[in-house]
Amino acid sequence: MSEFHSKIRTIQWTDNCSRMVDQTLFPYEYKYVDIKSGDEMFAAIRNMIVRGAPAIGIAGAHGIVLYAIEIAKQISNRDEFISTLLEKADYMKTSRPTAVNLMWAVEKQKEIIKNSSSGISGIVEELKQNGIKLENEDIEINKKIGDYGAEVVPKGATILTHCNAGALATVGYGTALGVVRSAYAKDNTIQVFADETRPRQQGARITTLELTMDGIPTTLITDGMCSYFMKKGMIDMVVVGADRIASNGDAANKIGTYTVAIAAKYHNIPFYVAAPLSTIDTNIETGDEIVIEERSREEVTHINGKIICAPEVNIINPGFDVTPHELIAGIITEKGILRPDYKDSIKALGI
Repeated sequence: MSEFHSKIRTIQWTDNCSRMVDQTLFPYEYKYVDIKSGDEMFAAIRNMIVRGAPAIGIAGAHGIVLYAIEIAKQISNRDEFISTLLEKADYMKTSRPTAVNLMWAVEKQKEIIKNSSSGISGIVEELKQNGIKLENEDIEINKKIGDYGAEVVPKGATILTHCNAGALATVGYGTALGVVRSAYAKDNTIQVFADETRPRQQGARITTLELTMDGIPTTLITDGMCSYFMKKGMIDMVVVGADRIASNGDAANKIGTYTVAIAAKYHNIPFYVAAPLSTIDTNIETGDEIVIEERSREEVTHINGKIICAPEVNIINPGFDVTPHELIAGIITEKGILRPDYKDSIKALGI
């Protein structure tokens, strides 16, 4: 299969800091920022300078390295260094509670902290190398997801996506948009319809930006338009990402995804979730157990710093919803496409 070469690298460890694209500045500016401390990384994750489950996971891994570098300058006792660093690692996991990739990557770093036989400087170096390893693996995993997903994309298909599960949600290729990139590499008649994704407009600000940067034909629609275009026969399939997938296949993704899945089911349009195996949380049975992050009221009340509603109105702002497994045609992973019954297909992977 032809390989698609994206121009985008979202996050990279370099010169003892984590360099990432500041996604709060889109679409007005494409700028890299250097995150130089653990607390800066916590804020970068929390404030969505970096976002997207796989990218958040890598950011978390880098954040543990940054904390380790800081603590090593303050504490010379190895046991005290380890206990302090483990506390900071657990703190890092609280920056975004829904994205399981963050918990996964931090736990990978914690395993090194607990099991290393090295001194303090050796532990710091091991954490750094593991962060770089996870970073590079993410790109390869996403390319595998893309290639498996491309197999189910019809020739000339129009693919609807919601939020941003692209290069800018990962290290550099994408999950849902990795499927798009791999499909486009073998068929340049593929095109994308992107939901704007209220309230933070990741589809409008980020998906349209990265796809146009990579030359893939893209049409932006508002969140309420998907069923209209489905009824008109203009959507062939839906591919979205996920922040956490339960053992039964229920999938948490950006708020509004559930609505798209219902519309797709009604119109007999296949709805796929594309995500690495690290997004599957086998510790939970169903999506009812997924913690849904509540975000600030200002994300809803304001656009570009200007209020758009009555100032006193009540606001509820969940960051995610959960799509029931019954609405999902397949979960596209780096090991292939999982099909119902998801309990069995996930269990068969041995994760």
